[in-house]
Amino acid sequence: MSSGITEARAFAPASVGNIGVGFDLLGHSIDGPRDVATVRRIDAPEVRIAAIRGEVEGVAGIPLEAARNTAGQALMALRAALDLPFGLELELDKGIPLGSGLGGSAASCVAALVAANALLDTPLSREALYAFALDGEAVASGSRHGDNVAPMLLGGVVLATASRMVALEAPDWLHAVVVHPDQMLETRRARAVLAEPYPLSQVVAHSACLALFLTGLQRGDAALIGEGLKDLLVEPRRAPLIPGFAQVKRAAMDHGALGASISGAGPSVFAWFASKAAAEAAAVSMRTAFAEAGFGSRAYVSPVRGPRAEVLA
Repeated sequence: MSSGITEARAFAPASVGNIGVGFDLLGHSIDGPRDVATVRRIDAPEVRIAAIRGEVEGVAGIPLEAARNTAGQALMALRAALDLPFGLELELDKGIPLGSGLGGSAASCVAALVAANALLDTPLSREALYAFALDGEAVASGSRHGDNVAPMLLGGVVLATASRMVALEAPDWLHAVVVHPDQMLETRRARAVLAEPYPLSQVVAHSACLALFLTGLQRGDAALIGEGLKDLLVEPRRAPLIPGFAQVKRAAMDHGALGASISGAGPSVFAWFASKAAAEAAAVSMRTAFAEAGFGSRAYVSPVRGPRAEVLA
């Protein structure tokens, strides 16, 4: 199962999980910050993490113990499933801020898997890597959901279920703005506010939005996308955890956004636009809104059809 290659590097892009209307089901990658993993073969029959580097806050606190690290756990699952006769050593260069809602924990395990896959005689398909990515992501979030790892593996907009990734069509004129404030929000805390049950009428209304959104994507219909891009379930409960959210969303909508909501578990905020020019103009106002709430921020403008994880030369 091993190739002649003994070391490989790969990157995984940031992502927008949920896309508001598709909690734990939908996500899309963005052209912006990324994580890079270097994986090498070692003789010892184990997975070990040699180093974790990066300029983002909190890197020093990421566990070096493989079983407690998203990338380490993903590689352990891969190695066990394939019964590899060699071990794997990992170095991570973090470019995606922790607790940002940009899929930082997912990117680490996807980058590691894509790099490790290049060391195999017969590399696995992206679909085959998905289960191992879910194993890794569960370390950070406490559950197996693929709305971040799936778009990183395939690129663009992806529907992610417990067992499948389905790439969705998205018109090339669709652009996203993702604004990351100088805040941190742990995924587990953001999920805790969702524990109380929802009334059936609210679930039905949200399902209608999801159906409109998916139909709009398939047809390339901006009006349908905008009508469906509304989070009636998760956003109302998580918004109070993000100071400035309401103002930032309002700034996006005032610039003609098709919709805007929380990226992943937050605190990043995303908005979709029908053109790159509109997205770039809105990004300035969205950052200003966070500034008025007392927070610096960074904005990323990207096609919704963002990149997928790839091996680096």
